Amino acid sequence: MKTHHYIFLTAILFVIVFYEQDVGLNLGILGIVYAALTLFRTPAKNKTGIFYVLFATSILSSIAFAWFGDFTSFIAVMSSLLLLGYKSKNRRLKILFLIPVFIVNSCTSFCRFFSFDEWLPKKNFSGLWQKTLAFILIPLVLVSVFFGIYSAGSDHFAALFTDYELDINLWQVFCLSVLGFFIAFNYWNYAVEKLIYKNNHVLDKDFRKDSRIPKATYSFLDLDAERMSGVISFVLLNILLIFFIVTYNYEQFYEAVKTPVQLSEETHERVNAVIMSIVMAILVIMFYFKSGFNFDSKAGSLKLLAKIWIFLNAVLVVSAALKNYEYIVYYAFTYKRLGVFAFLLLSLIGLALTYIKIQKQKRNIFLVNTMIWYFYATVLVCSYFNWGGFITSQNMKRKDFAVNYHRTSISFSEKALLKYADEKNDQKLKKTLQDKVKNERSKTFLSKILYYQTINIEDHEKPY
Repeated sequence: MKTHHYIFLTAILFVIVFYEQDVGLNLGILGIVYAALTLFRTPAKNKTGIFYVLFATSILSSIAFAWFGDFTSFIAVMSSLLLLGYKSKNRRLKILFLIPVFIVNSCTSFCRFFSFDEWLPKKNFSGLWQKTLAFILIPLVLVSVFFGIYSAGSDHFAALFTDYELDINLWQVFCLSVLGFFIAFNYWNYAVEKLIYKNNHVLDKDFRKDSRIPKATYSFLDLDAERMSGVISFVLLNILLIFFIVTYNYEQFYEAVKTPVQLSEETHERVNAVIMSIVMAILVIMFYFKSGFNFDSKAGSLKLLAKIWIFLNAVLVVSAALKNYEYIVYYAFTYKRLGVFAFLLLSLIGLALTYIKIQKQKRNIFLVNTMIWYFYATVLVCSYFNWGGFITSQNMKRKDFAVNYHRTSISFSEKALLKYADEKNDQKLKKTLQDKVKNERSKTFLSKILYYQTINIEDHEKPY
């Protein structure tokens, strides 16, 4: 199939699956179709290991959205498909260029649409296509346009057709057609500017040979002075960080117990301080090891001090994680408290990658490129797992279990709550949950969220 076949096929499918439907199973189906067609269309030379991984994550993310239908799984589907389409055409282009390519193509799609020679066959249509275009499509468009003009100019002319109604929401069909075509056109027919191809080497993770010669970064500091500045800075920063770790842990684990509100505020403040400290630590190391110092034979002390600082920052992250765990033990699981673990884990990964950057003499962009993949992996993990069900099932074991909070603020917790309602013989809670599940299960097929189809409410309707 040619490019225009993919565009029209997926645009039509978009209208079919979303017409008179809520977003649910239909987006999952559409995502799987896009992934399968991309696999079929991609040339063998571009089917790398990363491509196959992205194909698998696109399928799994589409299934996850069909299962949960939440914002996290939506982000996972969109990012997976964008990365898959990007790598299917440009296996060597760096991932950071995906954002400018996406923005530029979205802004220029209207102009590129009228460049018919770029995405439509250059030869004349023949056979069925030619007859369909000449005998149906062109006359239909002309009649529709002039019908609108004449209806606006004559009430009697318009009245001739008012007694006839089609059971079709033409406005919705039109809007879905435009949106579906816009998505399909930009997915299958996006363009990469020559400027991006020319500058792809800027994002290489390794230094070029001509960049491996140690030299001063600034004209007002020679190489020896800059090296000594780095040594002094890291000595002072290590001493400062040691004192901070001691006072930080003393405040967290040895001071008098605070009220829940005070403890919550202080925990969030301290975790934010730790995360900010890690970000600044990585930026400082990137500043000193951006070029020549990576290959400076006299920079051994500087590298050792930087590695010690990385280790001390890792200790700080572990301290924050222990405090967050203690906070959960006392006051239960929440999305935010699990999110703190995710941010701290990413911080540790960032520190580990910074160590690798120094040890393996990588460029700063190595950190950025690699961390993007870890952020993407985090989104995938968040979308594949039912964290709401996990939170509710764990907190149910507590004596201070807040039923209403979990019913209204925790997503996809119905299975656990129904079990809890059975155990406590809470008929009101059970009725509320059963009504919600029945409402979700009554939706049309393409609008369904599969998670609710797996809840067997009949088992909970049995009398005691």
